[in-house]
Amino acid sequence: MEHSKLRPQLVMCRADLSDLPQIQLPSEYTVRCYQDGDGPAWEQIIAASFERQVQAGEFDRSMKRKRAFRPERVLFVLHGDEPVATASAWDSIGWGPATGQLHMVGVKPGHRGKRLGYWVSLAALHQFYTEGRPSAMLSTDDFRLSAVKTYLFLDFVPVIIHENQRQRWADVFLALSKPTLIQNSPSRSL
Repeated sequence: MEHSKLRPQLVMCRADLSDLPQIQLPSEYTVRCYQDGDGPAWEQIIAASFERQVQAGEFDRSMKRKRAFRPERVLFVLHGDEPVATASAWDSIGWGPATGQLHMVGVKPGHRGKRLGYWVSLAALHQFYTEGRPSAMLSTDDFRLSAVKTYLFLDFVPVIIHENQRQRWADVFLALSKPTLIQNSPSRSL
């Protein structure tokens, strides 16, 4: 499915990570960090989640070779031995070293509807807190409504970084049947 990407991407933040809930995955799932050989599984999850082609070796190029990469920052939810969801606890560009960026969150289609995106994202937030980062941010697209819903459950709030985002957030919240949420969104320039 082709979606038009509006720029700049929408931004959300969670200013305080000190009160994170515990991770309570459904009993048939576990969470762990990256292990050697997980690149192809990450590529499959991202291809299915973002509905785009992912070339072999993209994990190495876009994640593993980056300065921010550490195995403990790339989280996976497993069903048995199969990685079925992922999220990364990444460095944020422009938000400073105290703020982590929730990055590349995805869940395989056959495992959606079980809140795995929530749990793997929460695991990434716990990683930030372990690293001494008290806050987190993320960027997302207007059409990723279920992702925005997950981020709201994780207590992220919109941050207006461009004037065109006021109406875009209003449209997102209207689509989520939460039209009053945009009224309290902070503004920030990057």
